[in-house]
Amino acid sequence: MDEIFSRFWENLADRIHGPLTFRLILQPIMAVSFALRDGYRDAREGRPPYFWAVFTESAHRRSLLMEGWKAVARVYVFALIIDGVYQVIVFRWIYPIEALVVAFLLAFVPYLLIRGPINRSLRRYVRER
Repeated sequence: MDEIFSRFWENLADRIHGPLTFRLILQPIMAVSFALRDGYRDAREGRPPYFWAVFTESAHRRSLLMEGWKAVARVYVFALIIDGVYQVIVFRWIYPIEALVVAFLLAFVPYLLIRGPINRSLRRYVRER
């Protein structure tokens, strides 16, 4: 089991210097662009910040997570495909758990971190319009 975890962390660290490193910039930018769009829409509709609402509104948590998933699903699937291609090129094998983790880190985490602050920062601007 220790060998699996050490390989996992080593492979994650190696992705920074391997081929297709541009995806480490492109995929978070795509996720952030969706977060900007959705954060603006949240501000316009007067909704609470997304990440905060996911944790505090237990009645709406499932629908909020599904909404977020729909927003970043394409980016997430694209990240999975690109990481699969990377793994075939570098490792000559596909490690699906690693691909899922990398896609989550590159697609969903930036979306979660950006959507709420965009909502908060644009709320005053949207009210004035």
